[in-house]
Amino acid sequence: MEITGRLTADAVVRTVKQDKKVVGFTIALNESYRSGEKRKQITTYIECAYWRNEGIAEYLKKGNVVQVYGRIGVNAYLFGNNEAKATLTFHVSEIKLFGGLSSANNNTQNIAAVQTSQSEKIDSNADIEGDLPF
Repeated sequence: MEITGRLTADAVVRTVKQDKKVVGFTIALNESYRSGEKRKQITTYIECAYWRNEGIAEYLKKGNVVQVYGRIGVNAYLFGNNEAKATLTFHVSEIKLFGGLSSANNNTQNIAAVQTSQSEKIDSNADIEGDLPF
């Protein structure tokens, strides 16, 4: 499943059992519709967990737009006076960063610079002589 939304806060890295680290963040999905002459907006919040690399947390800043791939779930629980509550959860397998607020644009530019320098390293090996592998 794929979800695209805006981060509601900076990502938080938590340590769980056996010193495993998980990056936690919440995505807001905004949907609008018309009801008669009025335009109404619904916001759905999804709590995400990413287990693969905690280093990405520094790029997951409030207001950034991200696209996540993974599987959706639900966490149901009783709150206070036995009031039933539920939250949507998302077990993230892949994250794409799209940027966001102006303060976050510097992070996006840094990511682009790293990707560019890595691709330049790959291109510098193009001068190797020999037959093509196909």
